[in-house]
This record gives sequence, structure tokens and C-alpha cells, in this order.
Amino acid sequence: MLLFSNEEIREEITTMVHDLHETQYTDGTWRFCFEGPPLTDCYTIILLHCLGIGDESLISKLADRLLSIQSENGTWKLYEDEQDGNLSATIQCYFALLCSKAAKKSDTNMKKAERYIKSQGGLTKAHFTTKFILSVCGQYPWPTAFYIPMSILMLPKFSPLSIYSISNYARIHFIPMAICGNKRLSLRSNSTPDVSHLFTTPPSLFTQSWIRESRLSHEFLTQLKKLASYPLHIHEQGLKKAEKFLLDRIESNGTLYSYATSTVVMVFALLALGYTKDSPIIQKAIKGLKSLSCPANDQVHIQNSPSTVWDTALLSYALQKAGVSADVSMIHRANEYLLSRQHKKYGDWTVHNPNTEPGGWGFSDINTIIPDIDDTTAALRAITSTAQTQHPFQVALSKGQKWLLSMQNNDGGWPSFEKNVDQKWLATLPIENANFTLRDSSTADLTGRTLEYLGNFAGYDEEHPQVKQAVNWLINNQEENGSWYGKWGICYIYGTWAAVTGLRAVGIQANHPCIRKAIRWLKNIQNNDGGWGESCRSAEVERFVPLQFSTPSQTAWALDALLTSNSKMERSIQTGIQFLTTNNYSSTQHTYLTGTGLPGQFYTQYHSYNTIFPLIALSNYILTEN
Repeated sequence: MLLFSNEEIREEITTMVHDLHETQYTDGTWRFCFEGPPLTDCYTIILLHCLGIGDESLISKLADRLLSIQSENGTWKLYEDEQDGNLSATIQCYFALLCSKAAKKSDTNMKKAERYIKSQGGLTKAHFTTKFILSVCGQYPWPTAFYIPMSILMLPKFSPLSIYSISNYARIHFIPMAICGNKRLSLRSNSTPDVSHLFTTPPSLFTQSWIRESRLSHEFLTQLKKLASYPLHIHEQGLKKAEKFLLDRIESNGTLYSYATSTVVMVFALLALGYTKDSPIIQKAIKGLKSLSCPANDQVHIQNSPSTVWDTALLSYALQKAGVSADVSMIHRANEYLLSRQHKKYGDWTVHNPNTEPGGWGFSDINTIIPDIDDTTAALRAITSTAQTQHPFQVALSKGQKWLLSMQNNDGGWPSFEKNVDQKWLATLPIENANFTLRDSSTADLTGRTLEYLGNFAGYDEEHPQVKQAVNWLINNQEENGSWYGKWGICYIYGTWAAVTGLRAVGIQANHPCIRKAIRWLKNIQNNDGGWGESCRSAEVERFVPLQFSTPSQTAWALDALLTSNSKMERSIQTGIQFLTTNNYSSTQHTYLTGTGLPGQFYTQYHSYNTIFPLIALSNYILTEN
């Protein structure tokens, strides 16, 4: 029997629609804080300290946030149920707080953090990106025998060692980090906090501790040494090319690729190349970095990149799914904004896809050169109805769809940013998170969500050659238990939702073995409270790790998948709807991070998700006939 009538759900939807109407900005956007780990706040404090920029107000607010999220045991965690703490995050926060002067080594909370860091092996056990920031500040030795020859930028784009063989998000950080390392940049001054007491073994023994020792690491270093043997003028040309590479990818607000993290390492690289801190490029970068600040839980946080396009596109679509007409001002303004953010520039994606015109969308308001698959499908969903009557949107829809189809990988799936950047040998490199960061491989979440767009909005079905390839990829990459791994959300629930809704949208029947297995898995992991919850730890260990509580967004994902293939009268769906409509979430349930940036290092809270996905799921509940 139905516990909830359509009328009751409509009342809930009406309230959500009203609230969204009230929070929309006049430019048509919805602007939520894209809240990530303390890393970006720490990097900002440390950079301002190194440059001697005494923005006391901002530094104080950032430091206050760091202090407020420290655990009772002195550690900093990346997510609520992370065991003990996170070593790299704790080191970053410890050093940043000393730089900010908001804390002293002798403070009780700092002594707790110190004990934890030492108990985990000290600074040498940190992630290599943490070692980088410490090295720039003269607190960790640069590897004495590890040199990244900038002649690597002179290699042809088809070379296995070309910078274009790795993902764009690795590339944009790797190049400035390599410049700093090659130049042995050290910005240590008399005011730099000394954290040498956090070494548990003398640091001189660990100059090679940036990569894992193995046969492969030896071979990798051997290849780099061959490049290093090139004539000096080639290295100088490579260094100039590296500098130009960075300068050519600065957005209008001064940030590199619109990311806070890459902007910080770019500034350090420019300093290593001889730029002064007063140079216009660095000053504009600092201004751009500060512009990424946002209020977060009554404090200030530096977003890695604003999520404006993503939030606005998803909300426009969700509202239309809820029955709001595309002619209504709220949708019209949102879609006009999205139209203005369609990319017109040829970015790095053209290296592996040279014969396609721009047409994608990026994640943030300031992003003009790095479109991605997920934002593009989100924007296309949002503008499809408007394109039926307005020519500019018809043109945008056509360009966007052509770009999207052209980005399919040779294996049949879709990547995140760039086509066929998926060399398997990269995953074996002795670098932390190599598989996740260096490869932009096909993923279940991107492939599933693309299929959902193509099936439900573009009219494609399983007989279309590209769709058929993608369907085969998803079937071949399903886990034994019936789930799929999702790269950009937490994690197996996210991937399974995307895969199931995508497969069903292009005509795969509900009784297909892969759908039946997925639905059975989702029902088996439902919590007693009727909802679903999954730990961020799933992304780290690559297996499903349940939460002891449910979250709104993960519950909505699971429900949305179930509704494609089950009667709405089923108990699993009814109890899920009950969880979503009670709205009696604890603070932990409401704020648990369900986005992934880098397993074990970077998780995100999308403040929009607890509205977007429940709204879609509730709307689909009404649209399901029985």
C-alpha cells in the first residue's frame, strides 16, 4: 500500500520550489559554497604568509575555521567517520595555524596534534602534496636526485611521456610543482614556523621519500635521467614553454584553471622563475584566490572552485522535473545564464579531440577553457525545453551535443575532461593516488549520466552505435555484487544510480541481469531508517563501506534508481520516501560529505545536493504510475 499519496509529495515539492525561488540570484544563478577539506584554507594562509601579505581579517577567519573543525583528539579529519584522523590534513592545519599566529606550539590542542603526527610516522609519511608545500617553505628537503626535466614539454603530444598523456587536473598541478622542485624553491624566512620537531627520523635520510621505492620507480627515474641528459638549451626552452603553459591558462580573475590549489602552486612557480611578489600577475592571482572565499557554517572557506554552473544547471533541470515550466522567469533566467557560460575557446581537450568545435560547459562561473562531461550534460538537460522555442538555445544544444558525443573514449565510456587520456601504465607509477589523478578514464557515473541525457532528452536508444558501446562498457564494468564505482560522488551508491538510470533511459529492460543485480544490491544496503548512507572510506578502499546513518542525497540517488525499475508501492521505496519527507535530519546527516575530489585527500560537501536530488527523486515518484 502507498504510505504517501501524490498530493502529499506535491506539497513537499511546492515548499522546495518556493524556497529555491527565494534564493535565486538576479543573474539567474544559485550560488552555494563548494565546501572542501581544510587544504585550500591552509594553502591560502601559507601563501599569504610566504608573501608577507598581512590580510589579518581573512587569515583570522580562515584560522578560526581550522580551529573549529579540529577533533577532540587533536587531529583533523576529512569526514565524520574517518578513523583516528588524517595525517596530511593534520600537518597542513598545524603548519597553517602556526603561520597565522592563531595558535602556538605550546597550546594544548597543538600538542595533541603534534603527538598524533609523530605517532603516525611524522612528516615523511604525509602525502607528497603536503611535502611540496612544506618544501616551498623550507621545512622539508627537496629530493636531491629527483629532477623533472622541463624538456618533457618539448616531447610530441603522442609520446607516452608527454604531459598530455596525463589528466588535465594532474597536469595543471604537476608543471608548477616541477618548476619549484627543479629550482629548489625555499621561501623560508625568520618568521617561518619551524616544524622540524615533527620528523620522527632525521630528514636527511628521507630525501628520496617523495615516491615509493620499487623497480618501476627506478625505471621511471631512469627515463627522466635520459631526458635530463638533453642539451642545456633544450631545458631552457622547456622551462620557457612551462612558463608560457601556465600563463596561457590563467582565467580572467587571475586564477589558474579557476582552481585555488593550482593557483597557489602557480604563484610559487612564478616566484621560482624570478617574478617578484609585486608583479601584476601574482597580485591578480592573489586577488582571484581571495575571490573564491565563501561563508561556510558562519565562517569563511576558500572554495577550490565555485560550483555555480553545476548548481544552476542541476537546479534548473530539477525544477523543470518538478513541473515548473521553462517559460517561468525562474527557469528562463537560469537558462539564460547557462547559455552565457557555454564555452567558446579551444582548450587542452582539443589535443586528443582536434576536429570538434567548442560546445561544452565547465564547473564554475569563471571557467572558460576546461569544459567537462558532467557539467555539459547537466546544462543540456536544463536548456532542452527552452531550445524547442528559442533559436539561440537550439544552436547551443546542437553544439553541446556534438561536443559531448565527440568526447566518448575508444573503450565506449565517457571520461571527465579529456578523451582517451587513459594509459594503464600510469596507474602503476609509484605516486600516491596515481590511478585516480593521472588517468582520466571512463567512469560509471559519467557514462551513466551521459546515457541518461541521450536517452531521456536526445531520443537515443540502445541501437545507436555510440550508445551500444557505452552500454557494453557499463555492463562489463559492473561489480560482482551488482554495484558500480562512481568517481566524483560517494561512491558505489552514486555510481550505481548513474549507471541504472542511464541504462534504463536508453531502453535496457528492468529484467536485464545487470539491472536486477543492481536493484537487489541497493535494496540489500538500505538502512533501518529507510534511507541510504555510504562512507567516504568507500573511495579509499574501493569497496562499499556503509554509514551508520542515512544522508538525503545518497537516499535520493538510491530511490531514483529504484523508481526506474520497481513499483512505487514497494516497501523499500515507501520507506525511502518517508526518510526524505520527514526532513528531521541530524546535523551530521545534513552535512556529511558525499562528493569526491581525491580519495583520502579531498572530499566535498555540495550544499545544493540535499535539495537537488531529493527534489528529482520526489518528482520521479509522482511521475511513476504505480
